[in-house]
Amino acid sequence: MKSEITGITRANEGMQGISWNILGQTYVPKNCTDHCFSWHATLPTGTFVPPHIHPDQDEYLYMLEGKLDFMLGGNDAHATPGDLIRLGMGVPHGIFNKSDQTAKVLFWVSPSQKLYDLFWGLHNMKEQKPEDVVAMAAEYNIHFLPPPPPGA
Repeated sequence: MKSEITGITRANEGMQGISWNILGQTYVPKNCTDHCFSWHATLPTGTFVPPHIHPDQDEYLYMLEGKLDFMLGGNDAHATPGDLIRLGMGVPHGIFNKSDQTAKVLFWVSPSQKLYDLFWGLHNMKEQKPEDVVAMAAEYNIHFLPPPPPGA
């Protein structure tokens, strides 16, 4: 079991200097134990996380800067600085930066499961092709939803 180590992870720094590029976004891990994994994410304009499900994790986002649009269990929503987004286990969700400014967000999941390892795998892909990202995510029990039918 990985236990929490008391201390401070400084602004603009990740654990052990780690920074990942995932789907055009920058993820900087802040902590990782068996109980909780957190990371700071920078989502440039036009980037997104396609709709997906975490069957065995609750996920949370705290908006620091910018605006994000969401698909939350089939409903559309948006969030701005100071908002907390709660994504329960098994609820489909997608995250989209449709605004004209970069969004910065603190994410965390509980329990951690294998998400930290998935992010390493995605970061290390030579090219993050959608079909390869979907296949790798499924190996770590994160399931992307099929795209909506044309005109939907």
